[in-house]
Amino acid sequence: MIYTTLTVTEDNGIGLIVMNRPTLMNALNTQMRAEITAAVRDLGQRMRVLVLTGEGRAFCSGQDLGDGASVNDLDLGRILREEYEPMLRAIYDCPVPVISAVNGAAAGAGANLALAADVVIATQSAVFLQAFSRIGLIPDAGGTYWLPRLVGFARAMGQALFADKVTADEAVEQGLIWASIPDDKFDAEWRARAEQLANGPTLAYGAIKKALRGSLVNDLETQLDVEAQLQGEVGKSRDFLEGVMAFLEKRPAKFEGR
Repeated sequence: MIYTTLTVTEDNGIGLIVMNRPTLMNALNTQMRAEITAAVRDLGQRMRVLVLTGEGRAFCSGQDLGDGASVNDLDLGRILREEYEPMLRAIYDCPVPVISAVNGAAAGAGANLALAADVVIATQSAVFLQAFSRIGLIPDAGGTYWLPRLVGFARAMGQALFADKVTADEAVEQGLIWASIPDDKFDAEWRARAEQLANGPTLAYGAIKKALRGSLVNDLETQLDVEAQLQGEVGKSRDFLEGVMAFLEKRPAKFEGR
């Protein structure tokens, strides 16, 4: 696929997807949503970790309200079902880990796009903003799903109603994201984390994603069954054998992702 709103690169098992509409703070239009969906589906089958980030001073400012039809003619329900849902599902269902490297402001659907990833690493000057109520809307792009699960009901409701900015440090404290990194160390940190995952046991990472996400809806008995099934599968992998041999031989493991 030829990308016009993204820059997509591949390097040693790392698939890097950069939203590239910096003059519009990487606002999401129809084309960008389709390209993110395609890029994640493609790279997720060939790479060992994906990284989603933004070009310029913002990660993503959310829906491009100037895209296509006038505000009076916008069918937001259709757009969410036909354009956002495939994009979010592609990220959520990706068989390898996905990192959101939040390089600046993440607002509205842009904030929730970031939260769809498995791990969110933000530069310290970044902010997260559920801006929807400012224009008479509700959080979408998965916001009503991610927020209460990550930060609890009270904070989720407050963020949705008041639409206050949440700094990267506050987001870590609340459990919204994994890490807030000083701006001058941000690029090095997310790259190091991506390399760590790219060199890791990718098959086990996929099982970890399934197990932890299942725990959000399963009772204990069901979840213990899930653990036994998945552990039985990864316990037969070459990576498990390599991990044990490396441990016994006191050397770094060389995982293959199978």
